[in-house]
Amino acid sequence: MAVYTEVTDEEVAAFVADYAIGAVVACKGIAEGVENSNFLLATDRGTFILTLYERRVRPEDLPFFLGLMEHLAAAGVPCPVPVRAQDGTALRMLAGRPAAIVTFLRGLWPKRPTPHHCSGVGEALAALHLAGLDFPCGRSNDLSVQGWRALLEACVSHGDRFAADLADDLAEELTAELAALETAWPQQLPAGIIHADLFPDNVFFERDRLSGVIDFYFACRDFLAYDLAICLNAWCFEPDGSFNITKARRLLTAYHARRPLTASELAALPLLARGAAMRFLLTRLYDWLNTPRNALVSPKNPAEYLQKLRFHRRIRGPEGYGLGRP
Repeated sequence: MAVYTEVTDEEVAAFVADYAIGAVVACKGIAEGVENSNFLLATDRGTFILTLYERRVRPEDLPFFLGLMEHLAAAGVPCPVPVRAQDGTALRMLAGRPAAIVTFLRGLWPKRPTPHHCSGVGEALAALHLAGLDFPCGRSNDLSVQGWRALLEACVSHGDRFAADLADDLAEELTAELAALETAWPQQLPAGIIHADLFPDNVFFERDRLSGVIDFYFACRDFLAYDLAICLNAWCFEPDGSFNITKARRLLTAYHARRPLTASELAALPLLARGAAMRFLLTRLYDWLNTPRNALVSPKNPAEYLQKLRFHRRIRGPEGYGLGRP
């Protein structure tokens, strides 16, 4: 269960009393998510999400995240809106943690994404990118190519456990792959605000309509096409590891219809997809090696992203993702 900080009924009631959202009726921990403590907060005036930000989120980044959600929502992107307290602040303290209340979005995340879901995600991601172009604040992507070497070295330093849990030659393969990515990584692509974590559990659908995009706590400035590459990894592979080219085509064409991709972005897509696979492989590997065996939150298996990385390494152009086909 992804509730790391427990709060009492009395603490929640006192916290909510400073908002004009009514009296607390119920507050229940949300099991999904691994970064923060989230609660479904019901008052006599509506339903909200209460989030306590845990140690992996830097407090100095929180105004960026909350301001971005306000900016995107004002531009029509369906995302949570921070609720400001009666003193005008959106970020406050609860149980020793920075905390915020945001609006509740209706819908369910797709546990078995279809090509239709992928079209909706492509269109929504393009809308998010366009809406973020005039967002005045910035935050660098600490989990882009410049941060991967330190992650890999931290994983390899586990020595015996790394070798016991994973393939003997994996360290050599990842070291060679990282060197190739560092050498070839693009320098001049269209950049702006990206979500950076748009997995299916961060997108809600109500029937067939995309109703919400949530969890902006990895958002940052980076190449826009890199965000699209993250989505290729997150949405276009089947549970057995096979790549679904129909999903990829629908995702990319829906995005391109809203925000046309440049020739340089299309050419870089296989490399960006390799990089996106490397990013999630390394963060999952780090958590796999550093999470205690008896932890309440089970780390995700990194092997899934090793398979995806190897797939993207074989792709030579955007046609490998279904573009240019009838």
